[in-house]
Amino acid sequence: MIGDLRLLFFGTPEFAVPTLAALVAAGVPPRLVVSQPDRPAGRGRRLVSPPVVRWARERSLAVAQPERVAEPSFLAALEELAPDLAVVVAYGQIFPPALLSLPRLGCVNVHASLLPRWRGAAPVQAAIAAGDPETGVTTMLMEEGLDSGPLLLRRATPIGETETAGELAARLATLGAELLVESLRGLVQGRLEPVPQPAEGVTRAPKLPRGGQRLDWSQPATLLARRILAASPAPGVEAELVGRPLRLLRARPLPALAPPSAMPGTVIGMEGEALAVAAGEGTVLGLLELQRPGRRVLTARELVNGERLGAGACLR
Repeated sequence: MIGDLRLLFFGTPEFAVPTLAALVAAGVPPRLVVSQPDRPAGRGRRLVSPPVVRWARERSLAVAQPERVAEPSFLAALEELAPDLAVVVAYGQIFPPALLSLPRLGCVNVHASLLPRWRGAAPVQAAIAAGDPETGVTTMLMEEGLDSGPLLLRRATPIGETETAGELAARLATLGAELLVESLRGLVQGRLEPVPQPAEGVTRAPKLPRGGQRLDWSQPATLLARRILAASPAPGVEAELVGRPLRLLRARPLPALAPPSAMPGTVIGMEGEALAVAAGEGTVLGLLELQRPGRRVLTARELVNGERLGAGACLR
C-alpha cells in the first residue's frame, strides 16, 4: 500500500499545497518537504516563506530549502533517506539526472495541463489565452526533457467563460491532488503503466514576464478578454483611465457592435453589469472587475458609480 512508501515532496507555491495535504491525508506524509528558499516580499522586503513551507511547518513536517537542488551535499543528504519516490508539484528548479534517478520508483510530477499540450512554466495562463475550451491535469514520470516524461493519468475539466487564471489554477490544484494519490496507488499496485507522450500536439507555455501587461485595443474583444483572464490576478493587465492607473481583472466579449465613431479603447457605457469598451474590428469588450492601485476590487458598476464615469473616456 502507498502508506509504506518513503516519499520526498518538492513544491513551492499555493498550487502545490493541496497535493501535499492529500498525501498527509492518505497516510503517506513525506519524509522531507523540499521547497525554494525564503524570498523578500512586500514593501518592507522582509523574508517570506513559500506557502508549502508554511503549511509543512505548521504540521511539524521536516523541511529543506536548498538554494540549488543540484548541490552535491544536498543530493547526498537525500540519498541517505533512501526514498522510494519523489512527488514534484511546481517546485521551480530543474532536476539534475542524479536526482531524477535517486528515488527507487522515480519522480512523479503533477502538471497543470493535458500533456503534451502546454509544456512549460505557465500552462494555465496559456490555455486561457489560447481560448482552449478545456484543460486539466496530468501526472507523469519525470525525465531530463521539460515536461516530456511518460504519462500516468490525465483528467480534463472545462474552462469557464470568465474564469481567471487564479481561479482555474485553484481548481486544477485540487484536481491534481486527487489524481496524484490515484497515480501512486496505481503504481504501487502494478495496474498503472506509464505511456510515452505522443510526438504530435506538443505546445509550449513559457514563463510569463514580470510586471503588468498592456493591451493593444485594436485587437478583437475576444483576444483582449482572454489576455485579461489569463493574466489575472498576476501579473495583471494594466491600463490608464482618466489619467489614473487601472488594473483589469475580469472581462468578456460582448455581442454588441461598437459605434463606427468609437476609437478602440473608448468607453461606450454600461451594458448590463459590464463596462463596454470599443475594441478592434468593431467588437466590444465588457470589463467586469477592475481595481485602482491600493484599493479593493470593484465591479464595473461600482467603478462607474463611484467615479461618475461617462461615455467617451478612453482606456490607454
